[in-house]
Amino acid sequence: MGLPANLVTIHPYFKTHAGKEQQVQGLLEKFVSQTQGEPLCAFYEFTVLDDAIFCREGYAGAAGVMQHLENVGEILDEMLTVSDLTRLEFHGPAAEIDQLREPLGHLNPAWFVVSGGI
Repeated sequence: MGLPANLVTIHPYFKTHAGKEQQVQGLLEKFVSQTQGEPLCAFYEFTVLDDAIFCREGYAGAAGVMQHLENVGEILDEMLTVSDLTRLEFHGPAAEIDQLREPLGHLNPAWFVVSGGI
């Protein structure tokens, strides 16, 4: 497998506001364009089901997560004017998750710590 051993994934779920579908689609394209140049990004894509949007994204460690959030901060602010963040999760090794708890705790995410796998 080609994923980093310190992989941290972010699992944000959004609900599009009624009548804002075209604006949201444009923002998804902006997110992807802005993220393409991030060296610590392992993967990044959106999946959609009706008005629900999920971003599948993974980064090399806590540093990659923080770099990404700084990089897309303005787009995310705009996204939150046309959708609601309904759930937020971070998944990764304990050492990486622990580095995110303080700077991102105000977002009230669910913190998932890897307990094993291949």
